[in-house]
Amino acid sequence: MKFSISNHVKLRVVFFSLVVAISVSSCRTAKKIQAAVAKKDTVSLCITNSSAEDSILVIKHALADVHSKENDFKTFSAKIKVDYQNGKGNQPNITVYVRILKDSLIWVSGYATVFNIEAFRALINKDSVFVIDKINKQVQYRSIDYLQEVTEIPFDFRTLQNLLIGNPIFFEDSVVSYKETESRILLATLGKYFKNLLTIDKGNHFLVHSKLDDTNIARNRTADITYSNFENNNGINFSTYREITVSEKNKLDIQLNFKQWEFNKDLSIIFTIPKNYKRK
Repeated sequence: MKFSISNHVKLRVVFFSLVVAISVSSCRTAKKIQAAVAKKDTVSLCITNSSAEDSILVIKHALADVHSKENDFKTFSAKIKVDYQNGKGNQPNITVYVRILKDSLIWVSGYATVFNIEAFRALINKDSVFVIDKINKQVQYRSIDYLQEVTEIPFDFRTLQNLLIGNPIFFEDSVVSYKETESRILLATLGKYFKNLLTIDKGNHFLVHSKLDDTNIARNRTADITYSNFENNNGINFSTYREITVSEKNKLDIQLNFKQWEFNKDLSIIFTIPKNYKRK
C-alpha cells in the first residue's frame, strides 16, 4: 500500500474531521420521527403542552438517565485505531494516541499504522491548537477556531473532549419530542446549531445512537454515530467501538476502535517543538 507524505498531512486533518464530524450526526425532524416510530407497541409523545404533568415527568426521567451516564473524570488516555472510507474507497488507517486533562489539555499523536511512523502531534487547550507535522517538519499555531475552520462545525474544546470520552455532544435539555419502544427511548432535542436525536437503551440506559441535523436548512450536513462494545472499568462504562457516517458534499465512513482506554490515572503531557521546524 502506497502511503505518501501528502497522505500523512491529510490524515492529520482527517482525524480532527472524524472526531468532530461525529458531532454532526444526522437527525430527522420531530414530525418525521413520530411517523417512523409510531407503532402499536410504541408510546409516541410530542411535547406541545409544557404544562402536561405526565409529559414533563417522562422528559425529566429520560434526561436524568442521559446525564447520569455521562462520564465524569479527571484524566483520560486511549489508543484508537481509526479506519475510514471515502468516495475513493478504503484509505490507509492510522493509530491515534490521546491524553486528556479534564477541561485543560487534549494531547493527540497520530501514527501511520502500516509503517508505525508518527505523522503528527497536536496539543489543544481552550484557546489554541498547536500541530506538529513531523513528515514535513512544520508546526502550526492556531486559535481554537482552527478546528471549526477545518471541519466547518461549530464546536469548542469541551465538545471535542466530550466526543472523545463518549459523552453526548450538541445535546440540549430542550426536548421537542419523546418516543418509547419496548427496548429503546428516543429523545429529540433542538439546539442553536443542530437538531439531535439520541437513542438510549432502556435496559442499561446507555447512549447507543446519536443523529443530528443542521438547523440551517441551506446546509446538507449530516452524520450518524453508533456506540457499541461497552466495557466497564472501575465503575465507568465506555463505548470501545463507534461507527460514524458523515456526509455533506461527500460521504465519509469512519470506525473508531478503542484498543486501550483508562480514566483517572496519573498522566504527564509533554509537547516539545523542535527548533528546526518551520512555522506554517
